[in-house]
Amino acid sequence: MTRNPTKPVVHLELHTGDLERASALYAGLCGWRPERIEAGGGSYLALELGGGLGGGMVECKTRRPLWLPYVEVDGIAQATDRARLFGATVLLEPSEGPAGWRSVVATPAGGEIAFWQPKR
Repeated sequence: MTRNPTKPVVHLELHTGDLERASALYAGLCGWRPERIEAGGGSYLALELGGGLGGGMVECKTRRPLWLPYVEVDGIAQATDRARLFGATVLLEPSEGPAGWRSVVATPAGGEIAFWQPKR
């Protein structure tokens, strides 16, 4: 019997409706000092979470704040299709960015997860 290798979480991103408040909260609570990055649609706060794990905070129209883990995969389309087989709803179809491809799914267990395939 072979086991599937574990896929690492490579990025953790907070989606919030109040970026300023969230930034102040996590700076005081965890000592995280965000670095502002201007993105196409607005500001993004990059975070170094420790242990080589990258992160960030983004202000968006979300019903509720949520942390979105990014899991690195070898094939973005295959990972997204596999999620569908497990009953997930695809919130963001695989899309390409400057550093790689991502997709986002909502799982039947109530969580959301992003898949990330970096460009090599």
